[in-house]
Amino acid sequence: MGVLGELQPSPTCSRSRTQPPPGGARSLRSFLLLAWLWGSATTAKSPEASLRLVEGPDRCAGRLEVLHNGTWGTVCDDSWGPPEGQVVCRQLGCGTLLSVAPGGRYGEGTGQIWLDEVNCTGEEETLSKCQSRPWGQHNCQHLEDASVECSDSSISKLGPLRLQGGPNRCAGRVEVLHSHQWGTVCDDGWDLAEAAVVCRQLGCGAPIWAAPGAYFGRGHDPIWLDELQCTGSEQSLFSCQAREWGHNNCVHGEDAGVVCSASGVSLLPELRLANGSSHCQGRVEVALEGTWAALCDQGWGLAEARVVCRQLGCGRALEAPRKSQFGQGTGKMWPESVSCLGTETSVSECQLQAWANDSCQQGTAAGVVCAAPLQGSQVRLVNSRSRCSGRVEILHRQQWGTVCSRGWDLLDATAVCRQLDCGWALAALGQAQFGSSSGAIWLEQVSCQGTEELLSSCPAQPWGITNCTHAEDAGVVCSDSIIPERVEVRLAAESPRCAGRVEVLHRGQWGSICAQGWDQQDAEVVCRQLGCGTALAALAVEQLGPSPPRVWLDNVGCQGTEGSLKKCWASPWGESSCSHGKVATVVCSGSQDSSLAPLRLVGGAGGCAGRVEVLHNGTWGTVCGASWDMAAAQVVCQQMGCGVAVAAPGRAHFGQGQGPIWLAEVRCNGSEAGLAQCRAQGWGHHSCSHQDDASVVCSGSGIADLGSLRVVNGSGHCSGRLEVLHAQRWGGLCRDGWGLEEALVACRQLGCGEPERRPPGATHFGAGSDLLWVGAVECSGTEAALWGCRLQLWGAGGCRAQEPAAVSCSEPTGSVPAISSKLRLLGGLGECSGRVEIFHDQQWGTICDDSWDLRDAAVVCRQLGCGLALSAPPAARFGLGAGPIWLDDVSCTGEEGDLLACRAKAWGSHNCNHGEDAGVVCAGNSSSGNLRLVDGPHGCAGRVEVAHEGQWGTVCDDGWDLRDARVVCRQLGCGAAEAAPGQARFGQGSGHIWLDDVGCTGGEDNLAQCPARPWGHSNCQHREDASVICSGLPDVTATNTSGLRLVQGPHRCAGRVEVAHEGQWGTVCDDGWDLLDALVVCRQLGCGSVEAAPGQARFGQGSGHIWLDDVGCTGGEDNLAQCPARPWGQTNCHHAEDASVICSGLPDSTATNSPGLRLVQGPHRCAGRVEVLYQQQWGTVCDDGWDLRDAAVVCRQLGCGSAAAAPHGAGFGQGSGIIWLDDVSCAGTESALSQCPAQPWGHSNCNHREDASVVCSGTVGTNGSRVRLVDGPHSCAGRVEVAHEGQWGTVCDDGWDLRDARVVCRQLGCGAAEAAPGQARFGQGSGHIWLDDVGCSGGEDNLAQCPARPWGHSNCQHREDASVICSGTTNTNSSSVRLVQGPHRCTGRVEVLHQQQWGTVCDDGWDLRDAAVVCRQLGCGAAITAPAGAAFGQGLGPIWLDKVACTGGEETLELCPAKPWGLHHCSHQEDASVVCSEVPSTEVPSTGLAQLRLAGGPNRCAGRVEVAHEGQWGTVCDDGWDLRDARVVCRQLGCGAAEAAPGQARFGQGSGHIWLDDVGCTGGEDNLAQCPARPWGHSNCQHREDASVICSADANVREPQLRLAQGPHRCAGRVEVLHQQQWGTVCDDGWDLKDAKVVCRQLGCGTAVATPGGAHFGQGLGPIWLDEVECSGQESSFGLCPHKGWGLHNCKHEEDAGVVCSGSTPLQLRLQGSSGPCTGLLEVLYNSSWQRVCSIGWSLLEAEVVCRQLGCGAAQAAAAGAQLSPGELQPLLQGLSCHGTESLLLECQQQDLGLGPCSQGQTAAVVCTEPKAAGAAAPCWLLSALLVLLMLLSGVLLWLSLRRCMAAAPAAGQWQLREQGAAARSLQPLGAIYIPSKAEGAPEEADSERTQLMQQEAAS
Repeated sequence: MGVLGELQPSPTCSRSRTQPPPGGARSLRSFLLLAWLWGSATTAKSPEASLRLVEGPDRCAGRLEVLHNGTWGTVCDDSWGPPEGQVVCRQLGCGTLLSVAPGGRYGEGTGQIWLDEVNCTGEEETLSKCQSRPWGQHNCQHLEDASVECSDSSISKLGPLRLQGGPNRCAGRVEVLHSHQWGTVCDDGWDLAEAAVVCRQLGCGAPIWAAPGAYFGRGHDPIWLDELQCTGSEQSLFSCQAREWGHNNCVHGEDAGVVCSASGVSLLPELRLANGSSHCQGRVEVALEGTWAALCDQGWGLAEARVVCRQLGCGRALEAPRKSQFGQGTGKMWPESVSCLGTETSVSECQLQAWANDSCQQGTAAGVVCAAPLQGSQVRLVNSRSRCSGRVEILHRQQWGTVCSRGWDLLDATAVCRQLDCGWALAALGQAQFGSSSGAIWLEQVSCQGTEELLSSCPAQPWGITNCTHAEDAGVVCSDSIIPERVEVRLAAESPRCAGRVEVLHRGQWGSICAQGWDQQDAEVVCRQLGCGTALAALAVEQLGPSPPRVWLDNVGCQGTEGSLKKCWASPWGESSCSHGKVATVVCSGSQDSSLAPLRLVGGAGGCAGRVEVLHNGTWGTVCGASWDMAAAQVVCQQMGCGVAVAAPGRAHFGQGQGPIWLAEVRCNGSEAGLAQCRAQGWGHHSCSHQDDASVVCSGSGIADLGSLRVVNGSGHCSGRLEVLHAQRWGGLCRDGWGLEEALVACRQLGCGEPERRPPGATHFGAGSDLLWVGAVECSGTEAALWGCRLQLWGAGGCRAQEPAAVSCSEPTGSVPAISSKLRLLGGLGECSGRVEIFHDQQWGTICDDSWDLRDAAVVCRQLGCGLALSAPPAARFGLGAGPIWLDDVSCTGEEGDLLACRAKAWGSHNCNHGEDAGVVCAGNSSSGNLRLVDGPHGCAGRVEVAHEGQWGTVCDDGWDLRDARVVCRQLGCGAAEAAPGQARFGQGSGHIWLDDVGCTGGEDNLAQCPARPWGHSNCQHREDASVICSGLPDVTATNTSGLRLVQGPHRCAGRVEVAHEGQWGTVCDDGWDLLDALVVCRQLGCGSVEAAPGQARFGQGSGHIWLDDVGCTGGEDNLAQCPARPWGQTNCHHAEDASVICSGLPDSTATNSPGLRLVQGPHRCAGRVEVLYQQQWGTVCDDGWDLRDAAVVCRQLGCGSAAAAPHGAGFGQGSGIIWLDDVSCAGTESALSQCPAQPWGHSNCNHREDASVVCSGTVGTNGSRVRLVDGPHSCAGRVEVAHEGQWGTVCDDGWDLRDARVVCRQLGCGAAEAAPGQARFGQGSGHIWLDDVGCSGGEDNLAQCPARPWGHSNCQHREDASVICSGTTNTNSSSVRLVQGPHRCTGRVEVLHQQQWGTVCDDGWDLRDAAVVCRQLGCGAAITAPAGAAFGQGLGPIWLDKVACTGGEETLELCPAKPWGLHHCSHQEDASVVCSEVPSTEVPSTGLAQLRLAGGPNRCAGRVEVAHEGQWGTVCDDGWDLRDARVVCRQLGCGAAEAAPGQARFGQGSGHIWLDDVGCTGGEDNLAQCPARPWGHSNCQHREDASVICSADANVREPQLRLAQGPHRCAGRVEVLHQQQWGTVCDDGWDLKDAKVVCRQLGCGTAVATPGGAHFGQGLGPIWLDEVECSGQESSFGLCPHKGWGLHNCKHEEDAGVVCSGSTPLQLRLQGSSGPCTGLLEVLYNSSWQRVCSIGWSLLEAEVVCRQLGCGAAQAAAAGAQLSPGELQPLLQGLSCHGTESLLLECQQQDLGLGPCSQGQTAAVVCTEPKAAGAAAPCWLLSALLVLLMLLSGVLLWLSLRRCMAAAPAAGQWQLREQGAAARSLQPLGAIYIPSKAEGAPEEADSERTQLMQQEAAS
């Protein structure tokens, strides 16, 4: 490794070149120079010769080996990284670094491991100049051999992507290069789209297979990418979306692979079903030696069939036939039988066993019948041990996301379990009981019926529309999750159960694991898998016994985080080189049974379900349910031997306990051996009550069998005698105590409706079995399933009634979507109407309407079970489809049973576009379906025909009118009736005339409900056949002949602009889109004037073509096609830029009253008494049944926005003349009042005192001028804006006063004018200032009637914009909603008034959109939050509303869809609340200081929080108080940033009221009153819990800068902070390692080593800024730690605090007092001296860390050493506490690092196993002799030179010996504390030294 030492002249002895050398020195120097050169030539090698890369493709890539003592050895990968790799590439001359690879990528070396912990800067010329451990000292194995790949290697041609572990470069494990390191890709979401990109990037053809699950072996390097989402068209894998580099939740058992077509690999499926009618049924065959072999039916059953169906993607298993039902086949029989649990994902996971006695012969082949595969979004359950339980995730848009648990119940869980084939649902969990996820939340308010096959088939809010957080992630527990997993790992030992030899099961045989490479991380996985807690030791023991078990595994390499041992890397099964005969053994924490506190479950059924109680100090106590989750429940079930956790209910589900509450804030990871090993607050420390007692339901209770509940002997699945399956037998439930509550729960679990009020007796459903499994059942009625009730299990010997319980439930409400494996109807009103789509080649596609008629439609309706065909609409009547057009020219006879039986063109052959997609309208399954319109232009117009007795017939036109036509149109879902022609308008029918003298009122749902003559009784002929013309299907936007429409808006005059071109609809780009373009659109559609022209896809992104771009209308065109634009289809936009339009909805030329309907006597045309025109005469409407739904239709018909109120009792005066309508009953969705059911025209029992009225939100003025108020707190206050020439503009405040304001308020229907502020009170507007010098008298109805300057003539600027504040809408009923129990009227629990009684609203589905409506209705600004769960206390009285679903645009809550009044399944614990942005000015002063203050602190910005309520100051409780709450306080007080939120009365206890508790701010509020909290004065606290706040007092505060001064280096010294531009110190009062840890973290100096006080690093100058700092140790910045306050202290500089951080240097350790380096008393280098370690708390865990750090073997003992002498009672590192997995002792927790007393007076000692012998190299005696000779000659030369130098200059210096090079330079002692390493002089190059010596020789 180079020359050890060289001679160099001292600068003090330099001589001039002319000075002659001394006499004999020249010849001696020449001889010495020649000898030295020869020695160098024979001993020094080139830099390349001292290291090499082997086992790679060439010399520049491979495993690194270095030469030392003549022997090659490897380098350990500990701390190996890019800087080290760069040095290797430079030394080898191989270019730059390509990658470094730890973990034996190029195979395991042999022999020596020469170097460990190599630490380079990257600039060194050779590896020998880097720091490292001494030669041969390491704690590694060859599994950790480091590798390097350089740029000059051929491997660099592969680029940053490659496939490894496969047969060639086009098949294998996917690896990507990042940060100079190869890593793998996780298989989450991995499919053919990603594989296609990989194959394209590598030039390997098309993808054949996207291999998951480490099919090509596990990688060893980082997992770089996870959740990749490619479209398949990308050119590079790095163009796909993915998580951040290195961010993943995977292990290498999930490494993704790819097989490309160029690999030449033929992928035959491993499994197939043969000789069946489809690929999902048949004989089970497995690939065997190039042929197919049938599986033997020995032990074959439904469990095995389920796995086969799951593996093939064929849905659920229906049957498992045996005895060669699908034929025997001609091939071989598979030589093993298969035994599955039924939960496996593939047959390869099942157990294989050889046949018994050749029992499988011909005729014994196994078969499977699977259900057809379902098409829908994939679902998975994650974060649990079983695939059948966990957090619900659903795949949408190639991304996995979660489901919100709001509204989540057992019916939703049932759909998930059914889709996953996981049995029935046992529990539907919320509140992220399986952990919180990240990423998308896809679904909210899922509402399944319980019969769906797919979760995506259930109704829910639109994808991604949610206001949930991941704390509400839904979870599911299915019945298959409790099937015990097959035991694959065990510990072979008598006792205890959690310690012993590790054995694994493979091919039915148990075997051991070779101890080679076995370490703590491997042991950790075993302990976790066995539920034995954490690993205490990983040992190697000798195989004993006459016949030791076979060694199955070798070289196991776990990361320590895997869920099971099979996910760890290892050598192939059975391939072992375990020559030393030692096998792996573990000791887990669960083996120490005495450390596990005893548990019991109380109050539940059996000993495995109930309230959790724990024994501590001889007393049983409960566990607080706060933060209680499934992981904690799993630990309880595991500890008690009760199987797996089924549920983890809180809130004292099994009753409240008594006595102490022992544990709170329990945090388990699920692998602990007992509850006592989980993290929790200290024993007895809690803030809970027994109402929060935690409970557990385990599978061992058998309670899960209740999930099999069924009814028998009833008329359907919702009525009958109740039975459950237990112990493979069905039995009943005892009827004792069975009542309505129990029936309600049973019906809910069955997925049925409400039960009968009086449950029927079992005898009603016939006699059943005498077996009663379940005793008395006691439910509250709110449980999701019977297992949530109090039960007596199993057996009911004490059943007094001696008969089973029964139920009679109503059928479930709502329709279940029709599911067909081949056909579906989309875009229609239900499952029986819509666009026809057919499934082919794994893709849905449409059918062309060429020759499409009723005969084709009849086949579709029959196939879908939708009754008779009513019509066959062509021309994409139900919207344009997407994807392929599969069929064309379909020609059915009408009698076929399947559409595929009809003649048609070949699949995909057509001449159509999607504008010709065929549709179908079927009658459905109800009697209302026997009606159709025929021979008309489309399915909603034609001759009326009805079906009776299986035959179609016509209807006579006698008495036929629009009321009859309305019923027909309603029944067919064809919109409004436009005409009712008679006289066979659409041709004469044939056959029967079924109906005559039909007399409908117009309100019927079905023509069969109308009075008429008896069927077939008629005096008519077919020339009198009646007909109907309807407006069309309401969900299909009516388009005009100009090919223009507005879609996705609230009505037809607002929405995204779409134009038709070449038979297809497309969007318009918003480039240049403005009000002039929008004006043309509104004119063309007859939608009045323009209000806005939004871009940026305001109404959602369209799809398909973007037809127009750069549209430039002048505003005068009649048609958009007349405007200049780019050519059709030429655009540079995407759909995020789709243009939209909002029109007023009132044509400009229209009179103020729409034909047939008007509002009179109101303040404007959109408010007043309702009058309708009939038979040329105006009349009124009676208010009987008149409500907001009727008013909504009136407002819509008049183009007046939404309904604000529906006043009764002639609210706008009594009318005169006829009362035309009575008992009007609109649904609220009709487009005209005439479409609503009502009494016949003129039929009424009313007088004009009952005239109905309406107040709409619309503001269109009577003369076309429009006004609005914007940017105010509500719609009746804000900046005044008026519309003119299609553009909005402002009004100048010159002369603006209350008279002008009165007119605005009147015009808007906003009550009285309260103020007329100017000076842009509500912000400056933009655009035109339309009006100036307005001078109203105050009596005008419209602002346009007031005198003013001409439009647009003004001398103002926008800072003079006028505003108005009105009292509010006089006719709106804001008093029908209120917020109570909040801090003010704009925050609190929502209550609504109905039937003269206030009631609450249930929080099911409650979100910000609902809250926005409440805030708007109350004039309280915007909605901030929508708290659920009775955040402002539980209400009383009725719960009026449930399932409220506002869009957010409604004016009042009554306009939002909801369940009928009073119908709900809620309790007052679910009362909804609202927090609005506005704080009423009467309640909160503008400064906010009078409502909030900080008391008892050093200044106004720090102290105890006090709030004023009811004229009295009070405090705030610290429950839940944190920095988010503190931020709001600091913001409200103008005190800058929040620095701390201390509790526990930090600034002294207050007095009087404790006003607020459980404050829960988000941190974004402006006022503390906006934060959710308990009602005022409701608290369970005392003043010792008063909350406090410390603010920065500077709104522009930044985190304080830190430095460590006067120390040996930048990571040790006196702590100084910068404040107010001045550095100051920190007082050491309370200063500890937690404070120091934050300082070290902020400075990037590692972790804290010591906290010396007493000005250890000298006294500072200037201020002492901080005192009593109290960090938790988790803060990211020192500025986040609580303290007294800046400059507040009682200290002097002699108390300045200091910190010593670890930096990059660990503590230096040694073992003394023994013959070997691995046994002895432990000493630590401290202040340049070795100190002992105190034995207090010393255990095997600490010893294990010491042995690891010293490079020794495993710890064998942790002893206490000799008694310390009186002079040595100051040892180091007291109270050490290690986990045993740390790499350095410094990483362990310690009470103190400084010198201190040791109470026991004993030092810690360690006994480690000796490391493996390094193996001495062969001596090189010749080289050694030459080295000795060289040193003797050097000594002679030194002596001569000294004599010469001393003679020439007596006072001069002397020659000195200088050590040079990495081989000679001793390593700096690692971890020497406080003493800085001395700076070494810059070494000169050896070549320059040789040159200097030769020059001196030449000169002589």
